[in-house]
Amino acid sequence: MRVRDLRLVPAAAAGWGAAGAAVYLPHAAAWIAGALWAAALVLVAVTARPGRRRRTLWAIAAVSLALAAAAASHVALAQPARDVAVHLGVGGDRAISVHATVVGKAERTAAGDIAFDAHADRIDVGPTRFAVDVPATIRSDDRPDIGARVIADGTAFVTDPGRRAVLVVRAQRGLHVVDAPGGVLAAVAELRHALARATRGLPEPAAGLIPGLAVGDTAGVTVELDAAMKASSLSHLTAVSGANCAIVVGLAFAAAALCGARRGVRVAVALLALGGFVLLVTPEPSVVRAAAMAAIAMLGVLLGRTGAGIALLCLAVVTALIADPWLAGSLGFALSVAATAALLVLAAPLARGMTRFLPQLLALALGVPLAAQLACGPLLILINPTVPLYGVVANLLAAPAAPVATVLGLAACLAAPIPVVASGLVALTWLPAAWISTTATTAASLPASALPWAEGWVGAVGLTLAGAAIVVVLLPHGARRGARMLRIAAAGFLAVLVGVAAGTAALRTVAGALTVPSTWTIAACDIGQGDAVLIRSAGAVALVDTGPDPAALRACLDRFGIRRVDLLVLTHYDLDHVGGLDGVRDRVIRALHGPPSGADDERMLAGLAADGIVLLDAYAGMTGTLGAATWTVLWPRAGDRVFTSGNDASVAVEVRGGGVPASLYLGDLDALAQRALLGSGALDPPYPVVKVAHHGSADQSPELYRAIGGAVALVSVGADNDYGHPRTETLSFLRADGYTIGRTDQDGVVAVASDGDSVRVWREHAPP
Repeated sequence: MRVRDLRLVPAAAAGWGAAGAAVYLPHAAAWIAGALWAAALVLVAVTARPGRRRRTLWAIAAVSLALAAAAASHVALAQPARDVAVHLGVGGDRAISVHATVVGKAERTAAGDIAFDAHADRIDVGPTRFAVDVPATIRSDDRPDIGARVIADGTAFVTDPGRRAVLVVRAQRGLHVVDAPGGVLAAVAELRHALARATRGLPEPAAGLIPGLAVGDTAGVTVELDAAMKASSLSHLTAVSGANCAIVVGLAFAAAALCGARRGVRVAVALLALGGFVLLVTPEPSVVRAAAMAAIAMLGVLLGRTGAGIALLCLAVVTALIADPWLAGSLGFALSVAATAALLVLAAPLARGMTRFLPQLLALALGVPLAAQLACGPLLILINPTVPLYGVVANLLAAPAAPVATVLGLAACLAAPIPVVASGLVALTWLPAAWISTTATTAASLPASALPWAEGWVGAVGLTLAGAAIVVVLLPHGARRGARMLRIAAAGFLAVLVGVAAGTAALRTVAGALTVPSTWTIAACDIGQGDAVLIRSAGAVALVDTGPDPAALRACLDRFGIRRVDLLVLTHYDLDHVGGLDGVRDRVIRALHGPPSGADDERMLAGLAADGIVLLDAYAGMTGTLGAATWTVLWPRAGDRVFTSGNDASVAVEVRGGGVPASLYLGDLDALAQRALLGSGALDPPYPVVKVAHHGSADQSPELYRAIGGAVALVSVGADNDYGHPRTETLSFLRADGYTIGRTDQDGVVAVASDGDSVRVWREHAPP
């Protein structure tokens, strides 16, 4: 690599830093932009002075500051319109109607609902209409296509600085599509739908994976396969990125070349194909970065200056950040850039170093996934504090199938107007898709598939140092004494790290029971944004919900030494309550479940029955035993025609006796259902312990919690979640009623033990 190839790195770094500062400090964006423009002008003047030495360095600095100023200026110019929406006072669960145009792909969230990006142009608060011009995220149960005009009726809250969306709108009262997309957007939407329809009838889960591999449409990917793809570091295959763009551009360029087209025509054809592909797959952060880089590369081809990969990547980053400064806070964008940079810089040197002890072809094949995992691992730790041990091997095995599935699936999508051809291509695509899905599920099911790691920035820094040590050990050896000493130090650091990691894993698994109170009777697992609460009596264990992540749930069960779950309560079917089911299904004896709301829920229950689990259909008044304790279902009512399914039909169950303090578990019941439960006469207060409904959302009935007369309120919630849970108003009335609050986002695991007539609370982390 030449030094001149790195000249745009300062520009990319400055642009990213300025964009990040501006979006997280939006009201200072104008000052940031002004200061950067002034500094750039000063450097231009300095560079223009006759006889100035190192003029190139001064010019690079001036360009870097100018590009950074452009990114900050975008934020400053957009902020007045964003402030208008912020000051409308739409929070506090006030009913509103948001008129918007869908601009992003609809995807299922960990909570089980559908989220998509939209551009709002009108907000109705009661009879008053407000004209706005802001981006928003809308959550609903529907999947509108990009370009559709929608009206979301529900509630909203203002997001924190740093997010592109100003408002998050929850369309509880319905999402209405008033105008379908037209023109080219309608055409590409129909192509995506046709591909999904063509996969029906093929064996799952590979059939649902085909649209994800081809066009990034993950709607058909099952919950279990999605978890396995993440656990095996293969989820990037369904996130359209640089590899897909490279395939499309390369095929279009080659086709034009075969037709004898001149270089300019070839580039134009490739760029048109790239633009159509971006429309087809929807412009996500990774696609934006990849498309920008591909477009710049094509420009280099047109000019006859192909340039270096790092220079192209930096120019793509700066271009994307100027166009959309909020990408500076996007983890997906950061992962995409990190992976691309690692492939450009690290893959080849690592492969050369590994040829010392591996065949050359195998070393070359391992270099790519290893470089990507080393670069992306520290960022992924911020989401999930585990390291996938088999990720590199899984990527190595899936690598031959991924491009085949992409090309065949894309061809099937484009051939949708000819059903016979499309069906044949989809059937061929199923083969590499099945290989990838089998690789993912096999890797995720292997023992010790995920190594526990430190959370947050401590974990990210630690994994960065570990990755750097691995690179030092694997790179081709230098003959100098300093290089040898550096390798020895890196190897020693890795040896210590392996020992610490093994000890940590032991504490979280076989020795985990030593890290929690031995007298616990109730424990809220720290599994992110979701519910997973353990109850123990006389050696028998119940689990209320499974959280969103099988790996996180299994880690909690292992830590508490739980090998058998006598009763699993599935309060309802949102992903943050049933997504972790695969982490426990091999330990469950009986499952108590609420009313299913669709075919997917019924298939999930059928799968449990096929595993030999006894299914119990919950209804108010139903009772049973757990060791020496007794459990009773308080909600939903049998045959209820008002609260039929979903949150308001969550199974609410009480447990008492046998050493377990009287406790109440409310699932995700909303305020209306809570008031109905209070008026049903089923409650038998006081309940010293209550699991707060819906992760502490604002949709609560304070009268219910007051009537419960509890002492401890457990809030199972994920840190920095997108919903603003737990809400301040909920915490306020709980504290006013005398509750001691244990919340997993701040306290980690929260355990409760009974001490005669009182209860004691243990927190994994000291509360702030």
